This record gives sequence, structure tokens and C-alpha cells, in this order.
Amino acid sequence: MINQRRYKRSKPTNKKKYNHSSRNGGSSSRGRKGPTINISSFINKADNSNIKEEVFIPKHAFTDFSLNPRLLNSIKQKGYTQPTPIQDKVIAPVLSGKDVVGLANTGTGKTAAFLIPLVENILKDDNKRVLVVTPTRELAVQIDQELKRLANGMSIYSAICIGGENMNGQIRRLRQKNHFVIGTPGRLMDLLKRKALILNQVSTIVLDEADRMLDMGFIKDIRFIMNYMPKEKQTLCFSATMSKKIEALINDFLRNPINISVRQVVTPTNIEQDIVKIKDKKRVDVLYDLLIQKEFTKVLVFGRTRHGVENLSRTLARRGLKVESIHGNKSQTQRSRALLKFKMNNVQALIATDVAARGLHVNDITHVINYELPENYDDYIHRIGRTGRGARKGKALTFVN
Repeated sequence: MINQRRYKRSKPTNKKKYNHSSRNGGSSSRGRKGPTINISSFINKADNSNIKEEVFIPKHAFTDFSLNPRLLNSIKQKGYTQPTPIQDKVIAPVLSGKDVVGLANTGTGKTAAFLIPLVENILKDDNKRVLVVTPTRELAVQIDQELKRLANGMSIYSAICIGGENMNGQIRRLRQKNHFVIGTPGRLMDLLKRKALILNQVSTIVLDEADRMLDMGFIKDIRFIMNYMPKEKQTLCFSATMSKKIEALINDFLRNPINISVRQVVTPTNIEQDIVKIKDKKRVDVLYDLLIQKEFTKVLVFGRTRHGVENLSRTLARRGLKVESIHGNKSQTQRSRALLKFKMNNVQALIATDVAARGLHVNDITHVINYELPENYDDYIHRIGRTGRGARKGKALTFVN
């Protein structure tokens, strides 16, 4: 049994909406025993109306960091009025060239926290080069998009090196001038073996979502990549959790790092959580009944397997719902197209596996539905963190038998 925090349950609202039954019974994943997670962890309806929300007051303004006027203007155009907690604490040490370990939840402005000072350092010295390593293709693409918006008109160039796309095109891009190379471990390793990627001039490496990379078995790939890096470099490691694996990684690769934590160890109170009891209806019918309700406008649905996610997506589409799916069996082009449709509100629901959904940063997701249970509680927290980003409110529903 995984150690869980138990939440006090208040009086449920619209309970009949989420109460169904099933003749099938069984676990959440056919043919194997489902994960053991305390169901009470999926319920958080405590009344927070009398609790004052803690207002973060940053110690710095963006103007305090002596940033280039063009970069300051870009930050302003993006609508950043003041630094988030992680930005407030990370920007200064990154600007000064220190190694940093940053612990932060999703939706905290972490990407901008390292991009802003790294862009500034390149504006000061055009010879600086940065390598950003991420666990998934989607996260790599989103980091590159954020960089392009932030460094618009500043002659700062980047290359994306990810699986699922033509390697020859990436090799051609690497032959051109690039200040940033952003990629996934497997593809970066392939390019290094082909001698298409040269890292001896890289001054900073960013290991983003390091905990997820280690969970996905990329530790050997990371060590391989690190062997091609110069001895004198700046290393930035960002993670949502601090495990023994992360500590070992830090001890091996970082030099006297600044440790910064703005991570919340409990589930955000702005995400309302509840369970959906499956009784006398098929699981897919219960999901369909929810999705046809008007408040379910932008929904992320999690399944556990690629095959199951694809089948669910096709079933819902046949019933007339606008849905897309992302999972490891799809090409990067297909995954990017599905994600864009979801972002642009051209589809109502995105059906995804945990791995494919890592790095999804969509601000206005109304609901997260755990159609099948996650492997562990950390994965559950990651899943529901896709909604209620920042100060927004969100809802998370978990199907249980």
C-alpha cells in the first residue's frame, strides 16, 4: 500500500452524476491486477471557503535582474507581471553560472525560470551554447516554442532533436548555427554516435523533469550524453520529486549546486477530486455519459496502455464525440497534430497514456479523468496537475470499481 494523505470528505454534490455500477467488476486494466492505491486519496472536497489563499510576494521584479531591454520587453509582452516562486529564486543563480537543483510542481513557470537567464547569457555572449534534455517529445517541442516566443527577434536559434521525426532533417539543422539544442535522450544519443551532434562547446546543460527521465529508464542515456560534455559546464536539474536516484544523479554531475525548492507536497486545493463508481454500466458508457455534459468542455482522459488508449479514442469517435489520442505508437507528427487540435479547442477530449502526456502544458483543461488507475500516487499527482494550473480551478475524476 502506498502511503497516502487522507482527505476529509465533505458533503458530496451531484453525487448521482458520478455513481454508476458494473457487471464486469475486476481491476482497472483487463488481464492484470490494478495498482494498489488508497481510494480516499482521490477525494478532496474539503470546504476551503474560510481559508485565506496565501499570496506570493516575490523578492525580485524582473527589472532587478539587469536583463537586456529586449528580453524585458518580451517578458512583458508574454504577460509576465512578476516572477513566480521558482523564477524568483532560480533566475539569479543561473545568471551567475551556478549549478542549480530546482524542485517544483508542474504549472509553476519552471521553463521560463531557466530560459530567461539562459537567453540573457547568450545575449551577452553569442558563443554560449545550451543543451536541454527532456523525457518526451511533447515537452521538447513546448520548450522550443516557449524559447521562440521569449527570444523573438533576438537572433537566437534552436534545433529540436526528438524521436519520431526524420533524423536527416535534424542533422541538417545541427549543421547550422544553434544556441539551443533541445531533445530527448534516445535521439540525442543516436546523433552523438553518428557524430552529427557535437557538445564540446556546450556551456550549460538542462535536465528537465529529471525524475521522469529516470523513471523511464534514461539514466544510461543521460550518462552517455554527459560523457560528451566538457568538464567545465553549468548543470541545471529540475524535478518534481527528490528520490535517491535524483540524489545520485546530482552527486555525479553537479558541482556545489544551489538547491531551490518551491514544491508543494500535497495536492493543490484548487483541484477538486472525486471518484466515479462503476457499477451496472460499462466503463466506456460511463465516460461517454460524462463527456456529453456541457461543463466537460476540455477534458484530458488517461489510460494505461497504448492499445487501450487508441481503442477508447476510436470508440468515442464512433459515438460522435470529437476526440484525439496521443501515445507511443503514434508518430511525432500525429502526436503534434492531436495536441494542437486539443489546444485550439477543435476536439473536446484528448485520450493519452502517462508517458505521452508528460510535458502537456495546456492552461484551460476543465477536467482530468483517470479512466484507468495510475501506477502510483506520484503519477496520480502528475496527471491531475494538468488541470487547475496556476491559480485556476480544475476537477479530477477517477474511475473505480
